[in-house]
Amino acid sequence: MTSTAPKKRLTTSAMIASFADPGQRTTSAPFGHALNRLAEQRPEIVGLSADLAKYTDMHVFRDAHPDRFFQMGMAEQSLLGTAAGLAEVGLVPFASTYSVFATRRAYDFLCLDIAEPNLNVNVVGALPGLTTGYGPSHQATEDLAILRGCPNLTIVDPCDSVDIEQAVPALADAPGPTYLRLLRGAVPTVLDEYDYRFELGKAAELRTGRDVVLISTGLMTMRALQAAARLEADSVDVAVLHVPTIKPLDTEAILRAARTDRLVVTLENHTVVGGLAESVASTLAFAGVGTRVVPIALPDEFLAAGALPTLHDRYGLSTDAVVARVRAELGGDAGRRPQASPHVAAAPADPAPATA
Repeated sequence: MTSTAPKKRLTTSAMIASFADPGQRTTSAPFGHALNRLAEQRPEIVGLSADLAKYTDMHVFRDAHPDRFFQMGMAEQSLLGTAAGLAEVGLVPFASTYSVFATRRAYDFLCLDIAEPNLNVNVVGALPGLTTGYGPSHQATEDLAILRGCPNLTIVDPCDSVDIEQAVPALADAPGPTYLRLLRGAVPTVLDEYDYRFELGKAAELRTGRDVVLISTGLMTMRALQAAARLEADSVDVAVLHVPTIKPLDTEAILRAARTDRLVVTLENHTVVGGLAESVASTLAFAGVGTRVVPIALPDEFLAAGALPTLHDRYGLSTDAVVARVRAELGGDAGRRPQASPHVAAAPADPAPATA
């Protein structure tokens, strides 16, 4: 009797895979370990989760400090309301859940219980933008648009593990409420190769360049750096300005970057509506700077489910897509210095059609 190999069990790993490139250096659970280190120094640090500690890297803190961790169950409104109460008595809570739940489901509690009294509550939202393939129910593609209008709220979109590790103590020190777009699990480690330090409210120029300036935030700074290196081979000199703090925005750094004849491109892991692109465009318009802005962002639509690499290609977030977009904007002439246009572009190119 011949035996046959067991049939491989199908999984959804392609949909929940890391956005890290194959072979890229990563750091495991940088948020959880940074919070744990901070808690060892500061007894007022507490952690909360809405039944998602393992999936927001809060389990690292939970296991090290079980007496300072509060499991709130699948009740995001109670999560934020309880965090507000803990802050009222002098504790410094970090409350983690998925971004879609912190913003869509519990916004009123974030706004009135936390932001209006200006409490030191740090909301940590996992799966921001297109960092999961599970479709619109889990893809927080509009969280920045929802939260930018909330008074008193500081918003941080980190690039990598270095950004996260440095941001955690800075957020705890910030006197009011904060929102962190969390990159979880095996997070790429990129910024240690640059002379970079996270500073709340400040942008950082990671590369200089004469022809193009990429103004990026979140994981798209990693893609911006990769694209800049690729374009350098075509004799295109590309600068990269990393904007880790979305609110308050470093408008002075943006104006310095945009007041040239370079092509200005924004990159963000968020819908083109209400995020970095519009923040940059309004900064320039309010200052009377007539520089054209090319937005690389997610389209204003509910996105498909599927494997992350495929989705990033389809919606224009992959390094290949970024390089192609910049080349197209330069008119295919790699050595040409782009000329400033007297208007601001408001919409991205349509994404490529899905393949079967």
